[in-house]
Amino acid sequence: MYKAYILHFFLLLIAGNSFGQLAVSGTVYDSTRTIPVKNVLVKSKTGNHTITDSLGRYTIVVTKNDSIGFVYRNKATPEFAVSDIANRNNFDVAIQVRVYGKFKTLKEVTITSKTYKEDSIENREDYADIFNYHRPGVQTSTSAYSGNTGIDLDELIGMFQFRRNKEMHMMQNRLIEEEQDKYVDYKFNKRLIERITTIDSTQVDVFMKRYRPSYEFVQGSSTMDFYQYILDASYEFKGETSKLDSLKLLSGN
Repeated sequence: MYKAYILHFFLLLIAGNSFGQLAVSGTVYDSTRTIPVKNVLVKSKTGNHTITDSLGRYTIVVTKNDSIGFVYRNKATPEFAVSDIANRNNFDVAIQVRVYGKFKTLKEVTITSKTYKEDSIENREDYADIFNYHRPGVQTSTSAYSGNTGIDLDELIGMFQFRRNKEMHMMQNRLIEEEQDKYVDYKFNKRLIERITTIDSTQVDVFMKRYRPSYEFVQGSSTMDFYQYILDASYEFKGETSKLDSLKLLSGN
């Protein structure tokens, strides 16, 4: 479908150049400027029209002196003069309607704080001796002077430092667990949940504690699978919450 959309767009450009016409394209979003709106009527003053696809995208042929408007549910926007459109290849608009969809398409966001990856790298550099720790074992080493091969004494001595080996191993496991917990916190965060579900903000913390996923699941699932898990969990959570509210009403509490 996307290839067909691109082909259609270029054909319109060719036609526009041949007959003194122009092509205007973009995406229509709802009032939050995050969710694309499909089936919006896009019409020009000269009579051309089209509708937005499932991703809110549109392309319409116009003239230089033309204007375009957007109609959704019998409500029309003001008309936009083509001559005032600075970027005709990316003329995005937001209409005054709220659409509730499964997922939201977010505009580009610039984040200035450290990312999880940067924090993780910094943490591993600070505790490199622990993260890189391995249990000592009998190993051989070759002398740089004589070329003779013998037992690595440092490794041999390390084998009998039982208490230190145990402590280092425990510290390594704890740091890895903390790193994995931070990764889950980074992916399974309150802002994401509030953005893709309709759970009441007062219940989000309860939901996050009850449905917190494992590191293995978060690390191994695709973005769509992860979002679907959150949605399915939210439906189950709201169903359980409704049952509890009903029981409270019946009991008179």
